Amino acid sequence: MTHIPHSSWTHGGADALGAARFDFSTNSNACGPCPQALAAVQAADASHYPDPAYTTLRQSLAAFHGVAPERVLLASSASEAIFRLTAWAKQQGVGSVCLPDHHYGDYARAAQAWGLLHRDDPTDALCWACEPSSPLGQSHEPWFLDTARFTVLDRAYAPLRLSGEASLNAAQLDQVWQLFTPNKALGLTGVRAAYLIAPSPFETRDGGQKDLDFERLKLMAPSWVLGAHGVALLQSWVSPEVQAWLADSLTCLRDWKARQIDLLQQLGWQVAPSEANYFCARPPVPMDLATLRQHGIKLRDATSFGLPGWYRLGVLAPQAQDALVAALTNTTTTILETST
Repeated sequence: MTHIPHSSWTHGGADALGAARFDFSTNSNACGPCPQALAAVQAADASHYPDPAYTTLRQSLAAFHGVAPERVLLASSASEAIFRLTAWAKQQGVGSVCLPDHHYGDYARAAQAWGLLHRDDPTDALCWACEPSSPLGQSHEPWFLDTARFTVLDRAYAPLRLSGEASLNAAQLDQVWQLFTPNKALGLTGVRAAYLIAPSPFETRDGGQKDLDFERLKLMAPSWVLGAHGVALLQSWVSPEVQAWLADSLTCLRDWKARQIDLLQQLGWQVAPSEANYFCARPPVPMDLATLRQHGIKLRDATSFGLPGWYRLGVLAPQAQDALVAALTNTTTTILETST
């Protein structure tokens, strides 16, 4: 049996064995890849540098969101944006970070790298939020818009919301940094590309303007932060054809999600509520992830999210679900026989 490092269980996607045949460990849209977006990426001209100012792309993204192009900042990935924003917040005099109870690990890693202290008190802090949240796929709470120095809303899974509604209205969204990574919604996680929408200028409680120092943040980005393939992905993202494909995929994912939850509950799993194309579930007995991986199935251990004993599962097609049930039935039987 090929040894797989334990770190492989704490991250989604490919590992020492390559890509799993049935990968429940990622939140990528299982209906993907989006054909139109994939065609755009494959047709990208990688023989030339993109426009270093990304003029057309920023205009397209701004029009899609109904904001000024000056508010759109590009990033090579969500993680790159997280580290850059954290460094910038440190330069702005922020000394602490406020994190959700369960969160993407790079929020904390970036804070540690730049010496921001973890505090439950959001006053004058850099506050991170994600909605739908990861790993639970639920609404974010509580919000600290009146007390935080900067609030960043990670909207990686907003396009993959299958139920419920966003908890911030348009005016409140205008007060926060919004981080978008469409590659998950398009089923193309191997293409790294992200963008930020900066808050619109707004009044502080003492009547002055918050100093967002956009130019400094722009200078912190490397030259050509996006390559040709990232540009193609983001440009396709705003097209009507791609958005129509996404809308159709959500209908399919809702059906698949209901089926997947029902199958797990029949096996005795406890399933936490979720509004997204993924959810957390706890099995009746501990899982042997290495054995499952040998059967071509990968789950995401949620211990690194602060949920020991739970697993995050992306919603996959019925064929993958049936393979999961068969593998779980075999491994669970083996575990029970061994324990007795």
